[in-house]
Amino acid sequence: MLLYEGEQDSMEVYEIQKLQLSSSWDRTALTALLQSQGLHLDGDVETAFGVYETSGEEPKLVGCGCAAGALLKCFALLPQLRGQNLLGRLVSALTQDRFAAGYYDLMVITRAHNETLFVNSGFWTVAKTEQLVLLENQPDGPARFTAPMVMPGDEDRSVGAIVMNCNPFTLGHQYLVEKAAAACDTLHLFVVSEDASLVPFAVRKRLVEAGVAHLPNVVLHDSGPYIISNATFPSYFLKDEAAVIDARLDLAVFTKIAAALNITARYVGEEPTSQVTGLYNKIMCEQLPKAGIECIVVPRKEADGKAISASTVRQCLQSGAWETLKTLLPQTSLDYFRSPEAGPVLARIRSAGNVVHY
Repeated sequence: MLLYEGEQDSMEVYEIQKLQLSSSWDRTALTALLQSQGLHLDGDVETAFGVYETSGEEPKLVGCGCAAGALLKCFALLPQLRGQNLLGRLVSALTQDRFAAGYYDLMVITRAHNETLFVNSGFWTVAKTEQLVLLENQPDGPARFTAPMVMPGDEDRSVGAIVMNCNPFTLGHQYLVEKAAAACDTLHLFVVSEDASLVPFAVRKRLVEAGVAHLPNVVLHDSGPYIISNATFPSYFLKDEAAVIDARLDLAVFTKIAAALNITARYVGEEPTSQVTGLYNKIMCEQLPKAGIECIVVPRKEADGKAISASTVRQCLQSGAWETLKTLLPQTSLDYFRSPEAGPVLARIRSAGNVVHY
């Protein structure tokens, strides 16, 4: 379907067309174009548009833009075509497509040198690093996100934060929250709301709520689109080699949220098993102090001489090692997994194959 036609000032015509990702021909061409520009096709991409040069015998794919949910990404354009507003036309086509799919608050993750192009296309910068920039089509997204979370008087108090996936909530998670809560007047606990884990977000949040109910100064929040999400840290979920780049962008966003909530310390558990989480913690300890936020690493709680991890819990749930689980889970989490309600989640874990987060 023809959406746009370029001017023929150099005897070339460019069309913007929607790619058929179910077609091996279209997917191969898209992958090759991205690779030619040092990029790769993310596994969660659900729609894509291409710029086709139609002056030859066969249309040639020379540019592309993709989307996963409300996130626009994987933009590429051959260098010789830059400056012809083809990127703007791609963004327009993708925006129309996402609106039609019911996504209205859109975000873009792209290389930093593309920032001006997207600003000129109606997006506002949320945060950026030397390599990446995150933008959205609303001017005040982070401010709207944090406004309901502000605690009156916290500007004069000790305020900390924890970000947890809790897949699922373990005694190790509970130990970390208790240690942090004891050191803070207010502790903001963000539960990763991206539904990309074996334990669904609704269950993870419920188990966290039950597991920290005895701590009155803990304020629970959904992480939303700004903290460890597919927009800010896709490699956390995709487990790919871009983790270092993504982590820096995620932390650049977090520092804005921390400033709005008067957060001066972020607590993390030691990470001896997950490579991605361990790398994130390392970069966090390097980056956060530059923004005036202390990064406090808490030694992991152990059971039988080994650090408690959610990966170990998932392995035990997979094998039915209930006696071991008694030493790894708080009673609230254990009661849930022993209930009939947990049947679908257990079935999902048992059929997953490898349940270790590297």
